[in-house]
Amino acid sequence: MLTTAQTIKCFIVCQSITQMYLPIYLVRLDERTGDIFILAGEEFQVLINSNGEVTIL
Repeated sequence: MLTTAQTIKCFIVCQSITQMYLPIYLVRLDERTGDIFILAGEEFQVLINSNGEVTIL
């Protein structure tokens, strides 16, 4: 289940990615950890944990 912080941060990150004209290929919720994974552009990967903290991989 998504948290409010994750939902807001996911929206902000996706908006920022599209403003850079990068395509978003995948947005996935990891059910084991509860993290959101975003794959965009050629190799741009973002992980958002349940606290809404963003990690760029």
